[in-house]
Amino acid sequence: MRHRDYVKERETRDPEFRAARGETAAAFAFRRALIESRLAAKLTQKEMAERLGTKQSAIARWESGAQLPSLATLHRLAVAFGLDFAITPAEPLRVRRHRAA
Repeated sequence: MRHRDYVKERETRDPEFRAARGETAAAFAFRRALIESRLAAKLTQKEMAERLGTKQSAIARWESGAQLPSLATLHRLAVAFGLDFAITPAEPLRVRRHRAA
């Protein structure tokens, strides 16, 4: 059985598993968007940190999922990289680029 098939089947029969997956989906989507944005801008973690006025270790923690940034930092990230974040309870996190960084 493929992993995605296992997850789909488990979500169907286990409401607790489905709820836990829903809670982590936004954080996972954010991590993926952060990494993709950094790579699209051809930046290292250190260079991204310098643009945001933070440390490279903070970028590493965000990308690994060990920590999430504050709302103020999300705003700086959106401005610096031309991103829009849409977080709604009924849908997964959406991140889209609104201008070239």
